[in-house]
Amino acid sequence: MQAAGPDNQPIAISVVVPVKDEEENVIPLVTEIVAALDGVESFEIVYVDDGSGDRTPAILKEAKQKFPMLRSIRHKNGAGQSNAINTGVHAARGDVIATLDGDGQNDPADIPALLKRYREVSGPEKSLIMIAGWRAKRKDTWLKRISSKVANGVRSTLLGDAMPDTGCGLKVFPRAMFVGFPAFNHMHRFMPALTIRAGGKVISVPVNHRPRERGQSKYGLFNRLWVGIVDIFGVMWLKSRPARVEIDTEETSRSS
Repeated sequence: MQAAGPDNQPIAISVVVPVKDEEENVIPLVTEIVAALDGVESFEIVYVDDGSGDRTPAILKEAKQKFPMLRSIRHKNGAGQSNAINTGVHAARGDVIATLDGDGQNDPADIPALLKRYREVSGPEKSLIMIAGWRAKRKDTWLKRISSKVANGVRSTLLGDAMPDTGCGLKVFPRAMFVGFPAFNHMHRFMPALTIRAGGKVISVPVNHRPRERGQSKYGLFNRLWVGIVDIFGVMWLKSRPARVEIDTEETSRSS
């Protein structure tokens, strides 16, 4: 049974946005998300503030007065992007999750196209499907593009996931699949590999990518690649030990 939103309509999709010190981007991005999904899907927006030290909490409080579909959760201390996404997905009330970064570089106008691709998948496969954005034309600094290319190349080679862009924050997937993933720091960079480990499938869809107009990036070469080396080997270990169970028969009742 789906949860109901502020207008008592069932929530079809929860848009989860992790943020840290993004006071200038909250209002513009929420406005774009609402414009992209209004009339397309019944939705909620779940912002997770990862211990911001600026006015992000206050801006979110103000935004909720204008956008009743907006919810916010705050980490007392910074726990990292993966933990923020994990918090948001577990708190989400929709069966389908869309994630995007809070810096404004992901374009919310792409969400309906990813949802359409997700809806096109039918049958049991839909419970183990991830639609991942592919930033084919990056609008970043040369250093950020190079560091991401190196990090993606290393991850793809070692994990064998054949993904062109594992780092894109724009993704659509079933909530039930995500809550079964192991939780660890930096896990958001390995969501396609974890989907494949679970027996699922990842479909890459080209999406728009925009230059950062407000605020500053929190990531560089070292925390894109070298910090994640240990995690890559950890995910390789997880992939070698998949936990998949197929139910042959199920009893309809059980004795007390």
